[in-house]
Amino acid sequence: MRFFSRFSYRLVLAVSVLSTPFITVANSPVDKNLFEAKDIFSLEYASDPQISPDGSKIVYIRNSNDIMTDNKNKNLWLIDVKTKQQLPIFSDEKQYSQPRWSADGEKIAFISNLTGSYQIHVHYLQQNRTALVSQLQSGIASLTWSPDGKWLAFSQLVAGQATVLAKMPKKPKGAKWSKPVIVIDKAYYQADGRGLVKPGYKHIFVLPSDGGTPRQLTQGDFHHRGKLTWSHSSDAIVFSANRIKDWEYKSLEGNLYQVALADGELKQLTSQPGKEFNPVFSANGKKLAFLSTSNALNPYRNAKLNIMDWKTKKVTKIASDFDRSIREPQWLSSSLLAISYDDFGKRKLATISTKGKIKDLTDTLAGTSIGRPYISGSFTASNEGYMAFTQGSSSRPADVAVINTRKKLSKLTQLNEDLFGHKTLGQVHEIRYNSSFDGEPMQGWYITPPNFDPKKKYPLILEIHGGPHLAYGPHFSAELQRFAAQGYVVFYDNHRGSSSYGERFAMLLKYKYSSIEDFADHDSGVDAMVDLGFIDENNLFIAGGSAGGIATAYAIGLTDRFSAAVVVKPVINWLSKVLTADSGLGQIPTQFPGMPWEHVEHYWKRSPMSLVGNVTTPTMLITGEEDLRTPMAQTEQFYQALKLRKIDTVLIKVPGSPHGIAGKPSRMITKIEHSLAWFEKYTSVPEK
Repeated sequence: MRFFSRFSYRLVLAVSVLSTPFITVANSPVDKNLFEAKDIFSLEYASDPQISPDGSKIVYIRNSNDIMTDNKNKNLWLIDVKTKQQLPIFSDEKQYSQPRWSADGEKIAFISNLTGSYQIHVHYLQQNRTALVSQLQSGIASLTWSPDGKWLAFSQLVAGQATVLAKMPKKPKGAKWSKPVIVIDKAYYQADGRGLVKPGYKHIFVLPSDGGTPRQLTQGDFHHRGKLTWSHSSDAIVFSANRIKDWEYKSLEGNLYQVALADGELKQLTSQPGKEFNPVFSANGKKLAFLSTSNALNPYRNAKLNIMDWKTKKVTKIASDFDRSIREPQWLSSSLLAISYDDFGKRKLATISTKGKIKDLTDTLAGTSIGRPYISGSFTASNEGYMAFTQGSSSRPADVAVINTRKKLSKLTQLNEDLFGHKTLGQVHEIRYNSSFDGEPMQGWYITPPNFDPKKKYPLILEIHGGPHLAYGPHFSAELQRFAAQGYVVFYDNHRGSSSYGERFAMLLKYKYSSIEDFADHDSGVDAMVDLGFIDENNLFIAGGSAGGIATAYAIGLTDRFSAAVVVKPVINWLSKVLTADSGLGQIPTQFPGMPWEHVEHYWKRSPMSLVGNVTTPTMLITGEEDLRTPMAQTEQFYQALKLRKIDTVLIKVPGSPHGIAGKPSRMITKIEHSLAWFEKYTSVPEK
């Protein structure tokens, strides 16, 4: 008999049709108390919570899915911290982002397409009126109020002229010629999700907060983007930029600059090797906190906290021996900052003194990664010592919560109780084990199916995270919960190279992505799961996306223990990938010992294609047709090679999708349901 139920239905989308019919098994009606595919459209989560300067209110983005348009809705909601009452500022079919409080707490600036195009708006809370204050022609980022409330700063692309090499003859009136050619002469010329990069550079602008004409402050053929911070007197803006002449080839560099509001005068503030970024002034303007990373040619670098005395410009590195990457520094007082950092699969919210003393407040900062259980989440701090943050768990996506420096925590929303209040989810458990390669300690988690019975045997799915310098944790995952709802135990680990364990652990994968070493980490985890006694060794499956797709393709070239594999958006041949994808400029110097034509053997050894002659595992391949990070040609190479070897293989092409193939609800569903169908096809039924 089977120990898991067949999925309720198979969503048919505009993807390639599977060439092989699936096994049909008679089954009882679907249990409506379990997490179904269609429930993904009902998921909601909070993001970008912004606490008011006095800590009394929080504005946040409420994210939901629209089943009719297959898109995400992003609406603007306001919470009274004391009463926990939440009210919509805007809740409609339009999109809203970047809500930002004025210093007096009376206004909220935000970006929306209320008028048809994305523009800056200002909402006056007491008057309950909203003003359109911009008429801009391109995307708006890094929206920031000046302390005096008179200005809004932002970054925006200033369009440049496309390169023209040859003068074409004049087209006769009424003639219909082919579209003109596109001349590409930049090293960085394409970006996943955007296609060809439009000519031009991002610059910093200011705009009167009550509307008017925007004014460009920065100049030159360089990008000026990222977090902006105003001086205390509202007369200058500090930001990070890479203004090196050959910046395209120096992605690990960046310095802090100051631009004057009056005349655009530019001053360079830092010059040390590496990147300085994310600047933020203290309330009195006397100190500037910022982050920095080294320019070492490594695939992973911790971000360090620095504080500059604004008068003397002397810089002090804070907690320099802290072996975690610091994120989002925000001032709570003249001697205390709030920060977040990732630690053993969780994102922690903490305080750090200017002397380097760190105090953890909570490890529940999470919940904004809905598909898979990645570490995620953000926070903001108020002048009164309160912090608003996205709080998630293994059973819930992000809600809004607030906490103070005394660890007094209050959850303010329950966005998914209408869905999960009557659903039974899989339970998430931690597991520790050692890698068979070198005994390195490993951390992983597994999800047991609803109504789990430890006396039974269950099929197992090993799901490998991307990055590779990212991390999973005990967080909500729509994809993995769907697997569990169908009767699978789902195992995932943070193999060597994962973040949140310090630089040494992350660097264990340097020049070894993928390899027998990280495979041993996964394989040992599967052994540890089998040792628990409830795993059916005859029904082991493997899946992963991006870096996880690479690891999955590599693994099936090393072992035949898995009954079937789902390889999602992989790299199959590194020699061709780094020269055709949008990430080669950064990957070649940091993840490889040199250029591919100089190290052919090394690139080939890292490539799953080098092991394709060993593969016997039935394999499904899934990739977006517009993927520029791991281009479709990578997937097609593996598909064709497996077909030539007569291995049972199917290729699923996702039309219109870039690397993030689960970016739309229906795409997430099709990824899940096709994976389940493939695994079910190769699930063996124990003999009676």
